[in-house]
Amino acid sequence: MPAGEAQIEFLDGDFRILRPGSFVRCAVTGEPIAVEDLRYWDVDRQEAYVSPEAKLRSLGVKRG
Repeated sequence: MPAGEAQIEFLDGDFRILRPGSFVRCAVTGEPIAVEDLRYWDVDRQEAYVSPEAKLRSLGVKRG
Protein backbone atom coordinates (compact mmCIF):
# COMPACT_ATOMS: atom_id res chain seq x y z
CA MET A 1 0.00 0.00 0.00
CA PRO A 2 1.36 3.46 -0.83
CA ALA A 3 2.65 5.67 1.96
CA GLY A 4 0.68 8.75 2.92
CA GLU A 5 -2.87 9.45 3.99
CA ALA A 6 -5.66 7.41 2.44
CA GLN A 7 -9.03 8.80 1.46
CA ILE A 8 -11.79 6.45 2.59
CA GLU A 9 -15.56 6.31 2.22
CA PHE A 10 -17.00 4.83 5.40
CA LEU A 11 -19.89 2.42 4.91
CA ASP A 12 -22.03 0.36 7.30
CA GLY A 13 -19.66 -2.35 8.55
CA ASP A 14 -17.10 -1.74 5.80
CA PHE A 15 -15.22 1.00 4.00
CA ARG A 16 -14.10 1.75 0.46
CA ILE A 17 -10.64 3.10 -0.29
CA LEU A 18 -10.98 6.04 -2.67
CA ARG A 19 -7.30 7.03 -2.63
CA PRO A 20 -4.75 4.44 -1.48
CA GLY A 21 -2.57 5.25 1.49
CA SER A 22 -1.20 3.65 4.62
CA PHE A 23 -3.24 5.58 7.21
CA VAL A 24 -6.17 7.87 8.02
CA ARG A 25 -6.36 10.41 10.84
CA CYS A 26 -8.56 10.22 13.91
CA ALA A 27 -11.16 13.00 13.70
CA VAL A 28 -10.79 13.68 17.45
CA THR A 29 -7.11 13.24 18.29
CA GLY A 30 -5.45 13.68 14.89
CA GLU A 31 -3.50 10.47 15.49
CA PRO A 32 -2.70 8.42 12.40
CA ILE A 33 -4.55 5.09 12.21
CA ALA A 34 -3.05 2.39 9.99
CA VAL A 35 -5.66 1.33 7.42
CA GLU A 36 -5.27 -2.30 8.48
CA ASP A 37 -6.03 -1.28 12.10
CA LEU A 38 -9.08 0.86 11.30
CA ARG A 39 -12.02 -0.39 13.40
CA TYR A 40 -14.07 2.64 14.44
CA TRP A 41 -15.82 5.20 12.24
CA ASP A 42 -19.03 7.14 11.81
CA VAL A 43 -20.87 6.65 8.52
CA ASP A 44 -22.97 9.83 8.82
CA ARG A 45 -20.04 12.06 9.76
CA GLN A 46 -17.55 10.20 7.53
CA GLU A 47 -14.98 10.29 10.35
CA ALA A 48 -12.47 7.74 11.62
CA TYR A 49 -11.66 7.23 15.31
CA VAL A 50 -8.62 5.70 16.98
CA SER A 51 -10.73 4.13 19.76
CA PRO A 52 -14.29 3.83 21.09
CA GLU A 53 -13.41 6.53 23.65
CA ALA A 54 -12.50 8.94 20.82
CA LYS A 55 -15.88 8.27 19.21
CA LEU A 56 -17.63 9.06 22.50
CA ARG A 57 -15.62 12.28 22.83
CA SER A 58 -16.77 13.29 19.34
CA LEU A 59 -20.34 12.96 20.59
CA GLY A 60 -19.63 15.01 23.71
CA VAL A 61 -19.95 12.05 26.07
CA LYS A 62 -17.74 12.31 29.15
CA ARG A 63 -16.70 9.14 30.90
CA GLY A 64 -15.71 8.76 34.49
